[in-house]
Amino acid sequence: QVRLVESGGGLVQPGGSLGLSCAASGSIFTIDAMGWYRQAPGKQRELVAQMTTGASTNYADSVKDRFTISGDYTKNTVYLQMNNLKPEDTAVYYCNARIRTYENMAVRTNDYWGQGTQVTVSS
Repeated sequence: QVRLVESGGGLVQPGGSLGLSCAASGSIFTIDAMGWYRQAPGKQRELVAQMTTGASTNYADSVKDRFTISGDYTKNTVYLQMNNLKPEDTAVYYCNARIRTYENMAVRTNDYWGQGTQVTVSS
């Protein structure tokens, strides 16, 4: 089984900074990509940032130049540094990972999700 455990998040004032981290554990063969999604009340879950194991990154337009994704794939961990936070960044942030596992003599690829962590930007 694969498990994603998130940490970080909380309450911050507009213009402030927060960091999130996510560690994957379990029967991992390889990791193709890790990233962060968020879901605000009444809205669909959206991609925030993603990083492949080749260090290619992808950001939502709304967070470019404010958020930075980084990772240490030797530790199966991804980070999200969020600067200049705005009230519209308020959401539950979910870690996502596309992971290959080796089961029953076959390699399987699945998307896994963390439990989510609340980020609230408010004065």
